[in-house]
Amino acid sequence: MADPIDPSLESFFEAVFGPLYPAGYRAELAALRADRPEPCTHAGTLARLDEIAETFKRMAPALIGISDTSLDDTDASIHRLAIVLTRDRRDALMAERTREPPHVPLLAMLAIHGSVYVARCIVRQHDGVWLARRPLWESSVWLRTRIGECELPVFQWWIKSLSDAEIDRAPLADRYRTHVEMPCFDASGLPIIAPGQPEIPRLQDTRHESLVAHLKRWAPQIESLGPDFPTPDRFVQYSFMWLDFVWLGEGRMLLMHGPSPRQGAHLFWLDATGFVKSAFYPADDFPTHRIRIEDETLRVIVSVDDQVRFHDLPWWGL
Repeated sequence: MADPIDPSLESFFEAVFGPLYPAGYRAELAALRADRPEPCTHAGTLARLDEIAETFKRMAPALIGISDTSLDDTDASIHRLAIVLTRDRRDALMAERTREPPHVPLLAMLAIHGSVYVARCIVRQHDGVWLARRPLWESSVWLRTRIGECELPVFQWWIKSLSDAEIDRAPLADRYRTHVEMPCFDASGLPIIAPGQPEIPRLQDTRHESLVAHLKRWAPQIESLGPDFPTPDRFVQYSFMWLDFVWLGEGRMLLMHGPSPRQGAHLFWLDATGFVKSAFYPADDFPTHRIRIEDETLRVIVSVDDQVRFHDLPWWGL
C-alpha cells in the first residue's frame, strides 16, 4: 500500500519542481516511479549522468557554502553535504529564480543535480547499478547489500529532506546511512568480544544499577554502558517490564531489548566499550515483541493494534 501523500510535501514539490515536467506528465509520474527499468548500460546516458554529477560539484560551493574539496564522491561527502542543507539556505534558494525559462527556484537546480551526485556515490562506492529514467534526475539506483537488494529513489530523498517537515534535522545523511552505509557495512571486521556467546538470563529488576550489576556478572566483556547510554534518570522512565540479552555476529555485539508499557520495544546495541546505538518500535503491550536472527538479518516482531508487523534490519543495526 502506498504511503498517504503529505499535502505540504505535495505542495512543495509542485512549487519547486512542477514546472520542470511537461504538461500531462505529472499525472503519470507515480506510475513512472513504480515501473522499474532495466539496468542502464547505454554509454551516452551514463556519460550524461556523470556530467550532471560533476556539474553539481562545480555549482554547490557557491550555492550552499560547501568547500570544493568536500564533494569527493565518498560516503563521507554525503554527510558533509547534509549538514549545509539548512533551512536558511533552502529558503534563499527558493527565493531566487533561474535566468532561463521556466524560471524555477535555484533550489530545483541544486536538488536535481545533487540527487544524481548522491546516486553516483552509491554507484561508485557500493557497486550500485543505474536505473535510468526520463527526466534523468528521476533515475534511481539498484543496490545489492549484505541483507538484500533494493531500489533507492534518491531524488525523492532530496524532496523529502528539503521539505518543512524534515529540513531542520539533516535527513539526507540519515537516509544514506540507513539505506546504503549500514546495509553494506562489513560487520565481520568487528572484533569478537564473547567467543562462545554465553547465554545471559533475563533481567526482571530493570533499575539502572541492577542492569550494571547484571552485565558485570554475565557479560564482563562489556567494560561499561558508556557515556552515551541513557542516564539513570532517563532509564527509569522506560519502566521496562524486563530486559533480554542476545549476542550478535558470533559474539561481536550484545543486543539488549525490552518492552516499555504503552510505548513499545526498545533495542540497545553494545560493544566492548558500551552503548553504540538504539532503536524503538511502537507496539502493543501484549503480546510483547520478539527477536529473531537469521544469517545477517535481525527481525523485530511486534503487534500494533492487534496486527503483527515485522521490522528487518542488519544485526549490527541502522
